[in-house]
Amino acid sequence: QVQLIESGGGLVQPGGSLRLSCAASRIFFSMYTMGWYRQAPGKQREWVATVTSASVTNDADSVKGRFTISRDNAKNTVYLQMNSLKPEDTAVYYCKAMHEVKLASYWGPGTQVTVSS
Repeated sequence: QVQLIESGGGLVQPGGSLRLSCAASRIFFSMYTMGWYRQAPGKQREWVATVTSASVTNDADSVKGRFTISRDNAKNTVYLQMNSLKPEDTAVYYCKAMHEVKLASYWGPGTQVTVSS
C-alpha cells in the first residue's frame, strides 16, 4: 500500500520560513508527479505547487516567488521550501502523488502550518 508521510510543519512567525518534506514508500516514485496542496479552515483544498518526474515545476500565483518545490528521487522525497510566510498561508498542507500514465493518485495525511505572531 502506497504511503505518503508529510513532516516539517509547525508554528512560525510572519516572514519566517519552513521546509516541508513528504516521504513516499511502496511507490515507483520516478513515475509520479508530486504535488503540494493546502486547506485552510472553512475553505476548500487548493493546489500549491507540483513537480513532474522530469523536475518541471509549477506553482500557484499566491505562492510564486516565496515557495519552491523540489524532489529527490533517490530518497523518494518531495520538498516544499516556504519563505516569507504570511498569516494567510496558515493551513494543513497535503502531499499528493499522481501517476503520470495511470489514473492513480494518493494523498498524505497532512501537516499543520500556522503563521502567527
